[in-house]
Amino acid sequence: MASNVKILLVDDNPMVLGMLQQALAPMGEVTVATDAADALLKAVDDLPDVLISDYRMPGMDGRQLLEKLKSRPATSGIAVIMMASKGDISERLSMQDPIEDFIEKPFFLKDATHKIKRVVDRIALEKLTKASSTDGILRGNLSQMNVIDLVQSLEMGRKSCLLTMTKGDDKCQIYFNQGQAKHATYGSITGDEAVFKVLRWTEGNFQIDFNGKSSQETTTLNTQGLLMEGLRLLDEAQRDAASEGEEDVLLDT
Repeated sequence: MASNVKILLVDDNPMVLGMLQQALAPMGEVTVATDAADALLKAVDDLPDVLISDYRMPGMDGRQLLEKLKSRPATSGIAVIMMASKGDISERLSMQDPIEDFIEKPFFLKDATHKIKRVVDRIALEKLTKASSTDGILRGNLSQMNVIDLVQSLEMGRKSCLLTMTKGDDKCQIYFNQGQAKHATYGSITGDEAVFKVLRWTEGNFQIDFNGKSSQETTTLNTQGLLMEGLRLLDEAQRDAASEGEEDVLLDT
């Protein structure tokens, strides 16, 4: 879905590296490194958009890799996600460091993938925006980025805009202010219900007008609340049809 994003994944544990690589493959172009020195060379040679690095590694650790990348103008803009134990995060790392997010080890693969995907989707949207037309409107297909990913990306990027989605004769419009969905319409339906109607869409077209504004406020939940409640309703409706048996994996070291 986010095939325009380059991801560099570094971990000295082959099992963790392999499982994360497989989980992240649908998100973009994934390159792997087994130590920080190799990751530094690969980052300089082929600039990634996102670096996902283990903190504790032999030789150069994740913190030293981060410092070297951020000290170079060419690599300083890389978004960094650090995988570290709770102790390392509280004692050695902090959000004051130029880190996009943390993944606390041990972690479940699904949880880590979800957290990484939010960052990747935001960067994918930023890259699409830079490549968009000069009229301030970004156009795309929901096969590139579905509704949930779009909404989360606009929230994380704190965007103010009008998001219009169409599928056949159906159309939904959502107005955002600083990443928060304030007003939504779907035919004669407005507010929260209008957003819930389109969350399952993975086909159709979208258009983001960064000059689009509305003074109306019809939604009662914030953006995350809309997504959580909408997904809860979808899960409830699809529970009987949902497949079972997919097990999550806890990764450590």
